[in-house]
Amino acid sequence: MALSGYRIMWMMVMFDLPVGTRKERKAATKFRHFLLDQGFEMAQFSIYLRFCAGKEQVEAHAKKIEKNLPPRGDVHLLSFTDKQYENIICFMGREQTESPKNPDQLALF
Repeated sequence: MALSGYRIMWMMVMFDLPVGTRKERKAATKFRHFLLDQGFEMAQFSIYLRFCAGKEQVEAHAKKIEKNLPPRGDVHLLSFTDKQYENIICFMGREQTESPKNPDQLALF
């Protein structure tokens, strides 16, 4: 059975963290490494994306992120369906680039 593009989700973490002191830089780096360890991919320096099998997985990751937030800065979480992600338009400079390929859908037994 293939999962529906309306059920499977993407989770986006966007953040603006202070890096003025050594301690702040260390906290920001620790947070970025945490996201990578949780399976997120860097889309831009302060924007990370992760494919999730459904809303329940998004909620579980949101709780983990909340427990690992740096002491200062702004962090925003956004989730959207795979179907919505299909409509992404990407540019590099003034040139439109090919949209990122969605992972193949999983077959569950």
